[in-house]
Parts: sequence; C-alpha cells; structure tokens
Amino acid sequence: MYAPTARTTATRTRDRMAYDADTVHAILDEAYHCAMGFVVDGEPRVLPTLHVRVGDTLYLHGSTGSRPLLAARGDGLPVCVTVTLLDALILARSQFHHSANYRSVVAHGVATLVTDETAKRAAMTALVDKLGAGRSGETRPPTKRELAETAVLALPLREVSARQRTGGVREEDYDLDLPHWAGVLPLRLTRGLPVPDAGVAVPLPAYLRPAVSPWLTAERLEGSHVVLEPLDLSHVDELFAATASAEVWEHLSSPRPASREELAAYVSGALAEWHGGGRVPWVQRSAVLGEVVGTTSYYEVEPARRSLAIGHTFLGRSAWRTGINTEAKLLLLTRAFETLGAERVVWHTDIRNERSQAAIARLGATREAVLRHHRIRPDGTWRDTVQYAMLAEDWPAASAALRRRLRPAA
Repeated sequence: MYAPTARTTATRTRDRMAYDADTVHAILDEAYHCAMGFVVDGEPRVLPTLHVRVGDTLYLHGSTGSRPLLAARGDGLPVCVTVTLLDALILARSQFHHSANYRSVVAHGVATLVTDETAKRAAMTALVDKLGAGRSGETRPPTKRELAETAVLALPLREVSARQRTGGVREEDYDLDLPHWAGVLPLRLTRGLPVPDAGVAVPLPAYLRPAVSPWLTAERLEGSHVVLEPLDLSHVDELFAATASAEVWEHLSSPRPASREELAAYVSGALAEWHGGGRVPWVQRSAVLGEVVGTTSYYEVEPARRSLAIGHTFLGRSAWRTGINTEAKLLLLTRAFETLGAERVVWHTDIRNERSQAAIARLGATREAVLRHHRIRPDGTWRDTVQYAMLAEDWPAASAALRRRLRPAA
C-alpha cells in the first residue's frame, strides 16, 4: 500500500483513486510506454519513453546523451512519471458530460542513473522480455559499447497513486430525454500481424502469436511420415520449390504462384486469416527427409458448433502417394475429434477433382451435397463444390481404418 501524500491526494473525484500496489503494478505492467516530466534549466520537459517495473522500482530507458539522463547524474533527477491506458470513450447527450474510461498511474520521486553494469544489464533484460516473454534469450545481448551508449534511470515506487474511471454515461436527469445517441465506445490496444524483417529465416516465436482458443492454435503435430508445424513466412522458399508443378494447383481455388513473391503474398493472406480467427494453417514437412512438401489448414472454425473444415491443402508431386497426406489427415482429425471435441469435420472439393473426392471418401467421410456455383475458379469459371463430412460417431471406425492403411506391410 502506498501512503497518500500531498502530491498524490486528489482534490476532485477522490472515489476514483487507488493506492494499493496490485492496482498500480498492473497498470504499469500492461502499459508499454510512459511520459517522464522533469525540469532542466528552469524549463519543463516531458519525454515519452519505455519503462519496465521490477519489484518496487520503475526503470526508464534513454540515451546517455539526452538531457534528462545528463541531469540525473550525481544526486538524481526529480521526475513525475505518468502512464495512461484508455479503455473507452463516453459519448453523452450533452457536450459537457462527454468523458473517457481510463486507468492511470502517477509516480513522483528522484530518478537516479543505474551505473552498476550487472544491475543495468538486468534492467535492460527485463525491458526486452516485457516486449516478448523470453525475448532476451533469443537475441544478442548488448556489447560494452552499446551498454555505454544506453542509459537506464531507476525510480523507486514510493509516492505513487492510481486513478480510474469505469462505467457508462453520467448525465443530469434533464439531459436524459434529449434525442441524441449516447453510450460507451470501447477501445483496446491489439497486436497486428507481425511483419518479419528482410532476410529472417526463422519461424515466428510463440510469444508473438496471439493467445487464442485451442481451436485456433496450430499445435505442432508429429507422425512417422509427416510433421505439421505452424505455417510461417520463413517457409516460403521451400514451399515454392516443392509445389512448382502445375498439377499441384490444377483444382485449387488459388492460381499457381508465378514467383516466390506471389507465394509469399498467398502465405501472408493465410496468416492474416489466422490472425482474424478464420483459418489455422500448417506447413507439411516430410518426417523422413525434413523437407517442406506442402500446406494444409483448418478453416470455417466454429467452436460454438464444434465444427471445422479441413482444406487449403496442396502437396508437392514428390509427396503424392507416400503416406504423407493420409497421415496429415489422421493427425488433423485426431486433434479435431479427440483434443478439441469436434462433432463435425467438413471437406470441400471441386466437382471436377475426382482424385480428391476419392481420397476424401477413403478417409471415411460421407458425401453430403453439391454446392452449385460455390466458388470462382482462377480461370473465372464457376466451380460446383462437393461437400463431405465426418461426424464424431464416425471417427472410431475411420481412425482404425486410417491407422491400418499407414501400418507397414508385414
């Protein structure tokens, strides 16, 4: 508990104030940046900067050549640090009562320069790990020179307060009959789709993937013929080489990529769909050779109905009739029915693709319908789609049959 002081005691709406450490720490930890106010040569300054909390100390990042860091040498620099998280806009019938829901922290104190190398490295490691849990272990630590060029200020959290507003519109009774819309517009900070830097050849780290329902998580699935791993832009080169044959794309809804860049755009689109919750894409890798041979996905994922579809599958010619596709379907179906508790799994294929229809039927799925003019082919013609489905009650027999097919001959 932080004891209120003259600088942290509110003069208005005192019911919004909080001084408990849990509230203060939660706000500081959720925010990625803060504003640091100070005075230099009699003039006020406010600088935005990154921060991280370690225990009851707030560490602020900066350059050794900046004015606040230079001023902090010696006895330290008196500062006021603020953090604000905006949660909603409040639109009232009257202009006067428009407001916002927010959570904020104000911390007063004297910030001192961290000069001990071990403590400085620890603070910088904590800051990097705040950007992504475990990130410090997957990056190069700073050199002596880089460490010397970076400044870290330490501010003990002693004179601190939090302030919050929640709820909806608060207006005078005589405003309630005005013919204007009023209400709450929620706001939230969300991560976009990560964009890799040029030359990156490693998959996206798990801590950069959004925390989502297991139905929308591409868990790594391993078999004796194939390994399914989350699709990533780092797979583009191998995927382009493996699926260069025109036969691979003959009956697909997407045209054959003419270049590596076009396939990268296709993969980016799949990842955007994944980020939006509409698709879960995997890359198929040969468990024997270790080479990328194709891709496959869940799509039309509906956890509430316990239903999903399997598709967006294309496989390089070298992997045809090898057991890879059969085992990939076994892994995906096992996850769907036994891990996720699916009731229904669906497949869609071009009515002209008789080979695909036969393959789906061999999985144990039932042909249900023909969806006329369901999609447009790359050549502009309308595609009639054959729909197959497998129910949870069909799965035990289908599972046994698939495992028998994959069993090595005696």
